Amino acid sequence: MITPPLPHSPFPSPSKVRSVRIPSKPGLIPFITQRQGEEAAPDNLLIHLHASGPRLYYRDEDPRDRPMRGILWARCSFNPVDEQQMPTGEPQWKLMHPYRQILTMRTLRCQVCAELARTRLGWVFLAGPGDVDPALSTVVLNQPPVCARHVRVAAARCPHLTRDPVVFLARSAPLFGVHGTLYGLNARGHVHVVAQPDHPLPFGHPNLRTMLASQLIRRLSTYRVLTINELTRELTERP
Repeated sequence: MITPPLPHSPFPSPSKVRSVRIPSKPGLIPFITQRQGEEAAPDNLLIHLHASGPRLYYRDEDPRDRPMRGILWARCSFNPVDEQQMPTGEPQWKLMHPYRQILTMRTLRCQVCAELARTRLGWVFLAGPGDVDPALSTVVLNQPPVCARHVRVAAARCPHLTRDPVVFLARSAPLFGVHGTLYGLNARGHVHVVAQPDHPLPFGHPNLRTMLASQLIRRLSTYRVLTINELTRELTERP
């Protein structure tokens, strides 16, 4: 597998992280899963007041800290990779690494193996049974797509899903916005968390100026809802 370079973080670039020999273990761990030892950067945020309103910054900010439309992205360290260029360390199953999430979602790569995810029928996105209402005309998702061979792996290994998740087969999935944490200034002028919205903010929203984003979101508007068995059958049928 060839993993593309990841966006910048204040920690060593993944392309420069040394490879280590790791004994094979049962059970494939999705590429986007954060690992033990991969930690958020120290809290070094500040807010500058501009004529257009407040804006969030890192004290030691680099232009690459804003990998998507000028939005500040959450920093996180990277563990060494193994001989297959996959992250090492015990999985923290409930967390997605913010840079591996944006990489796979931005480039539409599989959240399990990081290879290109498009199938001959379109892109496959998975959601837990209560995560999204498939009856809505527009659905927004934070889970990157999966390739045809890793649909069942993602369903079995991701704690946000089930072994029979909702399967969205999409012809198009344009970028929508981001999810993250909103910051502001308290009475003493110190930066503090103002809110952690349970829904993403679309690009262009004024609150994005003070958000520390951690997940890139795509919108599905042309899609079909299937079961895993139905998807498998369609993918194996001759065109």
